Amino acid sequence: MKPTTFLLTLFLLLASTFTHAADNKRPNIVILLADDMGFSDVGCYGSEIPTPNIDSLAADGLRFTQFYNTCRCCPSRACLLTGLYSHEAGVGHMVDPTPEPGYRGELSHDARTIAEVLHTAGYETYMSGKWHVTAHAGPNGPKTNWPLARGFDRYYGTVMGGGDYFDPAMLTRDNTPISPNSDPEFKLPEPFYYTTAVAENAAHFVRDHKSFAGEGKPFFMYVAFTAPHWPLMAPADAIAKFKGKYDAGYTPIRQARLKRQIDLGIIDPKWTLSDQAGDWSTVPDKAWEARCMEVYAAQVNLLDQGVGTVIASLKETGQLDNTLVIFLSDNGACAEATGREPTHPTASKTPPAEGQPQMAIRPAVTRAGHPILDGPSVLPGPEESFIAYGRSWANVSDTPFREYKHWVHEGGISTPFVVHWPAAISRHGELERQPGHLIDLMPTCIAAAGATYPSTAPPLEGISLLPAFQGSPLDRKNPLFWEHEGNRAVRDGNWKLVAKGIKGPWELYDMLADRTELHDLASEHPDQVKQLAAEWQSWAERAQVLPMMPYNKRKKPVASSD
Repeated sequence: MKPTTFLLTLFLLLASTFTHAADNKRPNIVILLADDMGFSDVGCYGSEIPTPNIDSLAADGLRFTQFYNTCRCCPSRACLLTGLYSHEAGVGHMVDPTPEPGYRGELSHDARTIAEVLHTAGYETYMSGKWHVTAHAGPNGPKTNWPLARGFDRYYGTVMGGGDYFDPAMLTRDNTPISPNSDPEFKLPEPFYYTTAVAENAAHFVRDHKSFAGEGKPFFMYVAFTAPHWPLMAPADAIAKFKGKYDAGYTPIRQARLKRQIDLGIIDPKWTLSDQAGDWSTVPDKAWEARCMEVYAAQVNLLDQGVGTVIASLKETGQLDNTLVIFLSDNGACAEATGREPTHPTASKTPPAEGQPQMAIRPAVTRAGHPILDGPSVLPGPEESFIAYGRSWANVSDTPFREYKHWVHEGGISTPFVVHWPAAISRHGELERQPGHLIDLMPTCIAAAGATYPSTAPPLEGISLLPAFQGSPLDRKNPLFWEHEGNRAVRDGNWKLVAKGIKGPWELYDMLADRTELHDLASEHPDQVKQLAAEWQSWAERAQVLPMMPYNKRKKPVASSD
């Protein structure tokens, strides 16, 4: 077959595969987002933690080995929702308002969300979980950037960021704050646990849609879990499954994960494992440290069970086959030391009244009035604790990469990315090695839904991933860019230029030969550094990244590994 004939045949095949996106068989689209979960934390990316539901999606779908987020929760959410870089969407840092357009701490109203765009194509839109893209998260402030104002028909979740799993902050139904067990619309399983609640409400939306929306009416649903973000909280029976699993410390788990990643084909065996963070032999209380990872593993396992709840609702309603399901994480593993040393919370020690929402991300007391404590003398896991698992376990979660959440080395920005769509994805259990980024989700959803992006909105930054679902090349014209807290990076082909902090020197890595970023080639290829640095500067000037002054006034993140 001549090359031109082959290309034409391939084009027609792709076109026929996705033609149904424009007719009454348009797919449902479900995006499942984990919070602070590292690259190696699910089974199909090398973990020892049981994640059978996510693994099943991967076995019948496709895994990307080089998919990227923005290294922090708020920017990733803004980027995912809009198809723009986070600064263009107004959330270049967190939801702390500043005068600079890229750091307003509010999702830009010039931007459009996936929900807003798919609404124009006749989609019903639902969201369950963490919003975290507005500075106005309180019950009495403006709600112009809450989910219902940004394209979603129904919402259940937390408008604020992370927090207590047994009594989450600003739990909300549509625009009405509620308490965990005072929800008039939907009776949840007891005892209340937020990961389960997010999943059960998402499943509730799926079932309701099937009952009331009518045959052929597609839906878009965004399910944003807070798991496994700190605090380490889980039911006792969930934690008990992992008793003793981590008693040998960091290195054996990390080495075992690396071996599985190599066996799975996720990691190239020629890449050198990054340095181990933490020395288990010097840990003063090994039982407490191991318990931290036991609870974290329970949270990941419960996240997987939540994914299973959503998938079960799609199966029950006969909608799984024509639903595009995407699973990923908002950033790499979290090295923050929250609660690992004793603190004295300033939140009120009076619990909220019955039926009233919890307003503190870190409450001082439980609803029953018991104090919530932290520090190494407190057993992590129960609702009376508020502790993170720390840098050394985060290093395990990010196997085999350097750095963590906050930084734009691979450990901060690499995520598992699983796609499942039986009606349209011809690849099953395969790996996709072309890089992808959160900016690609909006174009992918638009292409799958047959929707039209408004010409009055800012131009999209990403590309549709649909060709990769069929094993075809992605026609990416532009490099990928990052900036967070002065940490900067650009990836163009196999070259990645990256720096730590506003004043940090540029480092250059060949991602094909050294994705663990251990062999800096900047001094050997100065012209490449100059070219990529110029590309980054041009993007930063265009995309509202500059000036980066807000970071000089904020508390510095936890010290990095090197």
